[in-house]
Amino acid sequence: MKKKYNVESFNLDHNAVTAPYVRLAATYTGPNGDIVTKFDIRFTQPNKASLSTGAMHTIEHLVAEYIRNEVSGVIDFSPMGCRTGFYFTLFGNKTEEEVSAHFKAVFQKLLDWPDTKKLPGYDPKECGNYLDHNLAEAKAYTQKWLEGIEKYGFSCYK
Repeated sequence: MKKKYNVESFNLDHNAVTAPYVRLAATYTGPNGDIVTKFDIRFTQPNKASLSTGAMHTIEHLVAEYIRNEVSGVIDFSPMGCRTGFYFTLFGNKTEEEVSAHFKAVFQKLLDWPDTKKLPGYDPKECGNYLDHNLAEAKAYTQKWLEGIEKYGFSCYK
């Protein structure tokens, strides 16, 4: 009998999915009726590759800034501990296709970002590890994500 964990992603067969993708991880209804959706924005194939901390940190800074202009109700965009992607949480009932379209737009802006030292939050007063960034790698991973989504679609099961 398969064990069920409290954490949704621990119940996902990471060997059965193919990155990159956008996956609806969970939908919650809060005590006041608020709908919250959580998405898995996967960049690299689980247990095969991972993002460097510098690339992940740079993606996190730029997406955290830009995604709020793209879609309303953002709660959080946070890195996965395994460094294969991010969790995106927002109010409302969104689909994988809608979220994928928003991330395509944001990632295009990331590819145009000119300089690490101009990143939002690139200051020791604004960030706890401001020197750990890698814009070139962030762009490479983002380009690979965009190409994979364009070629295979946003689904995690290809």
